[in-house]
Amino acid sequence: MRHIRLIAATGTAVAALALTACDNGTGTEDEGAARPKATAAAAEEAGVSKSPESGTPAQDTADSGTTGASTTARTQTLGAKPAASATRKGQSTGRSVVLCNGTNTSVTAQPLNRPLNHMLLTVKNTGGKTCDLPYYPVLRFDQMQWVPQADESTQPQAVVSLAPGESGYASVLLSAADGSGSGGMTAHKLTVGFQGMTPNSDGGPSATPSLPAKGVYYDSTLKVTYWQKDLDAISNW
Repeated sequence: MRHIRLIAATGTAVAALALTACDNGTGTEDEGAARPKATAAAAEEAGVSKSPESGTPAQDTADSGTTGASTTARTQTLGAKPAASATRKGQSTGRSVVLCNGTNTSVTAQPLNRPLNHMLLTVKNTGGKTCDLPYYPVLRFDQMQWVPQADESTQPQAVVSLAPGESGYASVLLSAADGSGSGGMTAHKLTVGFQGMTPNSDGGPSATPSLPAKGVYYDSTLKVTYWQKDLDAISNW
């Protein structure tokens, strides 16, 4: 009988011990997998491992930042194009060359006492735009069949440009002071031709400035200077 009571008491103790183990988290109900799930859920709520909008991993968010940088770079590259277009536009709308000629200038021819046997040509811009006066005047007295040459030492460093109202100058050596020239004759008409932006090209209508009533004497030594912006450049030529 005592033996039966001892076995019953032992059984009761074992059952009590099993219940105690379940209550303190060390029994079979503590399966160990529930805690990681709770931790993942908490992390998701904190927004640590996922982006707030797309729900993609944090690494994807970093990639998105890289894509944003690339987009910015592309935008900056495209943004450079208008500047280039503006440069091209500025070039295309730059001042077009207007040549000085008989339509937009007045031309005078004045024989000089000093230097001896010289004549001064003056071209005044009477137009509304700046005009260019390249190279040198092409002279023709009466019906002469040859073209006087230019003194290359008088070539300016830049093409002469005349704003409205401004004047340009060229000097003409009519004849040799020592009489060494040949074929001398007196002319009563002068035609002044203008060159274009390339040598010996046509610069437009010519001019016919008046000569003194007695005419102008010239011989084979006839030559001219290049057009000048400053009269002093040829005052002693």
